[in-house]
Amino acid sequence: MKLARLAGSTPVRDKILAIFPGALGDFICFLPTLDKLTRDGEIDLFTRTEYGDLLPASVRMRSLECYEISRLFVSGVEEEEKLKRFFAPYSRVYSWMGSGQPDFVRNLTLLSNGKLKVFPFRPSVSRIHITDYFLSCLGAGSSDEITPHIPIRADALAWSGRLWQQSDLERKSVLVFSPGSGAREKNWPPDFYATVAEWWEKKSAGKSLAVLGPVEEERDKIGGCGDRVLALRGLELGRVAAVISRCDLYLGNDSGVTHLAAAVGVKTVALFGPTDPVQWAPRGKRVTVITRNVECSPCLSSVMKSCLHHKCLTALSPDYVIGRLKELLG
Repeated sequence: MKLARLAGSTPVRDKILAIFPGALGDFICFLPTLDKLTRDGEIDLFTRTEYGDLLPASVRMRSLECYEISRLFVSGVEEEEKLKRFFAPYSRVYSWMGSGQPDFVRNLTLLSNGKLKVFPFRPSVSRIHITDYFLSCLGAGSSDEITPHIPIRADALAWSGRLWQQSDLERKSVLVFSPGSGAREKNWPPDFYATVAEWWEKKSAGKSLAVLGPVEEERDKIGGCGDRVLALRGLELGRVAAVISRCDLYLGNDSGVTHLAAAVGVKTVALFGPTDPVQWAPRGKRVTVITRNVECSPCLSSVMKSCLHHKCLTALSPDYVIGRLKELLG
């Protein structure tokens, strides 16, 4: 950590700007890198506003959708006084956005007085875990032991406690699943989730919850679950994290919410079909990845979108997954 000290004064920490545009799963995999940056200085992070609930208090969040960022993509703005004043306090600037945009790189290089490092958002080397890639941008080593962690906000935890009381969940075993993802080609069929929910209820007189985002709401992604599953719709991420943290088991696709479950420390089972768990599996001591090594998996995203059979997902039959859950739960 670089500190500046005047005689008799308190050390002044570096002021660092980071720019990160990723989706939820990317953001959670970025957290160990953000943690390393916070040890080096005071951090301002430009990212999506919905991630504010998941950030440590030591990080100040700014929205990517702001004047200072949007102007960087316009040619010849490096002399704008407003931008010069904004970027002047930062001793270092790191960006995982704009590496292929000449105007962005030129403007930000000049405005940061050359104190800029811009990284491609995705690694050029295949089959490196995305967490390790982000860390490598700072010259940090990789390890399976480096795992994201998300603390639960007190107000969100209190809200989830009231939900447990109102829904009569306090003395029940609770399974939570999230049936969606950023690409429907990665999603286990909703009727399969319904089968697992039925088994869970019979196994332990337990209850199942489904965390649904806007996409899953539109597609009615809980299949034929009926009253067996309590559907939670449109929750902010802080409350999603609090709900998941109270559950006995999480089950989900290769998705941002699955990474969130792993990061709050709940027992997490991640179902992988066409995507590569070597690159994208959530990390944590309580994470189990279930996949079937069919001959065409993992596959390229372009192939995934045109696939007609989805064998990698249908081979993960409800009976097979339930059998693995039984082994896991003992």
